[in-house]
Amino acid sequence: MTTTLNINGVNGATGGYLLPEMSVAEISRIARGEEFDKDHLNELKHRYGIAGKDHLGVMEGVDPRDLAQSGWGVIFAHQDGDKIDAWKEALQPLLNLRRNQAGDLYKEYVGPDAYRPHEKKQRFLARHGMAPGPPNPRKVPYYLLIVASPESMPFRFQYQLDVQYAVGRICFESLEEYADYARSVVRSEQGGYARPAKAGFFGVCNPADPATQLSAMKLVQPLARWMDGDQPAWTVETLLADEATKANLGKLIRDENGPAFLLTASHGMGFPRDDPRQLPHQGALLCQDWPGPRRWGEQPIPADHYFSADDVGADARPGGMLNFHFACYGAGTPQFDDFAHRTFRERVDIAPHAFIARLPQRLLGHPNGGALAVIGHVERAWGYSFWGGRAGAQLTVFQATLKRLAEGHPVGSAMEYFNERYAELSAILTDELEDIKFGVEPNDEELAGLWTANNDARSYIIVGDPAVRLNPRTA
Repeated sequence: MTTTLNINGVNGATGGYLLPEMSVAEISRIARGEEFDKDHLNELKHRYGIAGKDHLGVMEGVDPRDLAQSGWGVIFAHQDGDKIDAWKEALQPLLNLRRNQAGDLYKEYVGPDAYRPHEKKQRFLARHGMAPGPPNPRKVPYYLLIVASPESMPFRFQYQLDVQYAVGRICFESLEEYADYARSVVRSEQGGYARPAKAGFFGVCNPADPATQLSAMKLVQPLARWMDGDQPAWTVETLLADEATKANLGKLIRDENGPAFLLTASHGMGFPRDDPRQLPHQGALLCQDWPGPRRWGEQPIPADHYFSADDVGADARPGGMLNFHFACYGAGTPQFDDFAHRTFRERVDIAPHAFIARLPQRLLGHPNGGALAVIGHVERAWGYSFWGGRAGAQLTVFQATLKRLAEGHPVGSAMEYFNERYAELSAILTDELEDIKFGVEPNDEELAGLWTANNDARSYIIVGDPAVRLNPRTA
């Protein structure tokens, strides 16, 4: 029986883990204090209730690969005010492309239609004539791009909207990055950045480190083998353990003939709230260069052990790539730590404000041509994404997502399997907690697994336009 759970993420200031190893009994006690938003829970249960029917995501009869049927919209935050016009101007090539593709199903949520402060998903949808349930693109498009920081439009709103819709977000530090990203997507869809049909799998396996050993051996390696057999038109390249160095990752990013799809699994770097490295380096990818906790000990981790936005240099060529980073904070960081709140019974602020990780920003907004999108975590990444304890490896969701990506689905459509899993886990977890409330003896191992898996599934987001898709060249 599993008695402890190991959590991904390393504190760059101390060299230790972001959270200590915890027993399943401790996590079970935390889970029993879980509270759910009632409206959001009803939406999740509805989604779980329709699982297994013919449609996945958008309403039945609508092809998610065709924007003229599924629609595309962009959501701005009302409080961003005068910034919006400049962002729209920078994004105009992308907006024009999506308007031409979606036709009458193209929408801009701006002015009175924009997101309003503290607005919940149900209220936003109701204002635009849509009730909970499968998206009806005639009312609200299936593909929705948020253009706002998580301060103006919280991650929670994105999580909620993503239960039924295909949602992505962009947030850059400069207008040039917005413009570079827009041009990159347009160029890719017009046949530029035609990278080879190659998938890269990069699995860090640090010595004496259970978390990365698990992800390397139970996620990266078997997933690469599966794709090699399932997608004969694709070349699969695997960099595992000693090959998963910072230098080798940099080569993949610099090579314009490198992989069109890249999955990395590693620790994500975390830093204290007052550390000057938090904003630029939080979520950076700790590579094989780190010798592991036993040999490294309690000392700060230098930048030459991890791959950050600073390492995406002027010679990088990420145009046309689509990346999946399994790492803590790989997509972003909330201001408040939900896990610590439930653990220590107080709301702990872990950052001065919520923010998108700088590494995906740099990859998407690169002046040489940006990546199409980065899939990653807000908050911590958990091994329960792919490992079910005594049930063993659980790769079906990853396999289904990769299959859709390789076969031409937009990334938002491909990620529907993760949304389905989140809905299923939330429904099961709430039923379990309800039974415990009325006297059923909890099974600590099962409850801890359910709770961590649910939190993990919720926290995947797309940084980038959810309608982008891989466009590799084939031999």
